[in-house]
Amino acid sequence: MMSWQTILAIGSGGFLGAISRAYLNGLISHRVPHDLPFGTLGVNLIGSFIMGCLIAYFMYSSLFSVHMKSFVTTGFLGALTTYSTFAMESFLLLEGGSYLLAFVNMSLNLFGTVFMAGSGYYLVQNIFKSQ
Repeated sequence: MMSWQTILAIGSGGFLGAISRAYLNGLISHRVPHDLPFGTLGVNLIGSFIMGCLIAYFMYSSLFSVHMKSFVTTGFLGALTTYSTFAMESFLLLEGGSYLLAFVNMSLNLFGTVFMAGSGYYLVQNIFKSQ
């Protein structure tokens, strides 16, 4: 069973992550107008990279408490990144007959986020290994 502190940490992080997602998604979509939903892709790539960095960092550092880890990863980054929006945008592209854009969107989100998570993870691991 989760403690009330962990629940509060996740909820608080989720609140801030959701606001950040809406802001960044709008900012990216405004700056990069295109038929492809770059706003969602951007928050998913950024969030995945940060998640990879943090997971690697947590392996080497005990600076963050369990509650702070929950705040940042499950709360903030969980709300910042969005699978359901990605899924709906991909469906709408398919529904509208934009098969190539749908495939590109799905490929960039799937492979791009895995790549970014791994890149962040290995970046931080290499920093700590070189010390």
